[in-house]
Amino acid sequence: MNFIDLFAGAGGLSEGFIRQGFEPIAHIEMDKYAAQTLKTRAAFHYLKQNKQLDFYYAYLRGEIDQDKLYSEVDARILNSVMNMEISDSTIDEIFKIIDDNLVSNGINSIDVLIGGPPCQAYSLVGRARDPYKKENDPRNYLYQQYVKFLRKYEPKLFLFENVPGILTAGKGHLFEDVQRIMNEAGYNIEAKVLDASFFGVLQKRRRVILVGWKKGSDLFYPKFNKVTHNFSVNDLLSDLPALNPGETRDYHYKSSPSRYLIDFGIRDDTDILVQHISRNHNSRDRDIYKSAIEKWNKEKKRLKYTDVPEAKRTHKNVTSFLDRFKVVAGDIGYSHTMVAHIAKDGHYYIHPDINQLRSLSVREAARIQSFPDNFFFEGPRTAVFTQIGNAVPPLMAESLAKKINLLLQGKLPRQIELII
Repeated sequence: MNFIDLFAGAGGLSEGFIRQGFEPIAHIEMDKYAAQTLKTRAAFHYLKQNKQLDFYYAYLRGEIDQDKLYSEVDARILNSVMNMEISDSTIDEIFKIIDDNLVSNGINSIDVLIGGPPCQAYSLVGRARDPYKKENDPRNYLYQQYVKFLRKYEPKLFLFENVPGILTAGKGHLFEDVQRIMNEAGYNIEAKVLDASFFGVLQKRRRVILVGWKKGSDLFYPKFNKVTHNFSVNDLLSDLPALNPGETRDYHYKSSPSRYLIDFGIRDDTDILVQHISRNHNSRDRDIYKSAIEKWNKEKKRLKYTDVPEAKRTHKNVTSFLDRFKVVAGDIGYSHTMVAHIAKDGHYYIHPDINQLRSLSVREAARIQSFPDNFFFEGPRTAVFTQIGNAVPPLMAESLAKKINLLLQGKLPRQIELII
């Protein structure tokens, strides 16, 4: 089975579908760095399939450059990634490229359409901070472009992912319109709010997962079982080398992987560690980080901005920044939600080890989002953090894809219940 990925980002959603045997026909992404990440990951999957992963790991070690890596990959694979904005002015060109890809691969139809428009415009946090502009944000209406792909390619099923705020944007009228035009395109739809932690991701991350299927078909919204485990966030982080602020430690792990890292596919059998990169922090921030960690360790409470000595505050409006500093609790089963704001500063994602006094590294943030260590993000550090914060966790995506695969094969009974 095959799929098209719209608003693909770094490819977290695609990663889950590829793991479950789906073939990507196209990834469309407007950000140049995320598109490069998609190409590099496409190279990984191609080389893995052809038992040539030595080229990929040579790239991670810096032994070959990107051009050499890409030269080892079928051009059709790389060309499936389109670094384009989806808009009225580009959609016909995008359709033509996809149509050409279908012809060159001898494929007559699309099985699944996946993706979700950029979610900042629907974000409850974003609306709270900017209450008047979000309602008129043009990104609110990118779902209309999504539906144009439904009408053009008529997939058997589609998956539309977004933040819970989409349900209440415009006092609920926007989501009513989303449902209306999807129905008019010929699909029955159902939407549920699911949490990534249900699927083994060590993070609380609630997302709207809307599934649609052709009217008249016998498909339905798949039910999902909760993954149960006793792991904590420390199981994600403990094998990584300690870092000083501003330090990079690549190529070597600190210790053997935890059971979680093995069971959930975060680490593989190579010894290559990349993008374990920490931000620099000034002494004021490090002092605040120490206080935040001590408060969590002793009281299991979060440091409020009002707890910070006035001499160390950089904002006068203490109410708006009340939860500005937050420790990623290592001793419980999930982190708080990873968002793209991590690209701006790391204050909301403080490493739990009081001996390090820093925010999360790139690799640690990627692990919290359940990306495997062999997943390489292209671009400068800020762009990489943005890609990670915006992504669908691959573990969650893989669980969704597994049930959709069974559903499309007629192997999924209706009686499976969601366990919360």
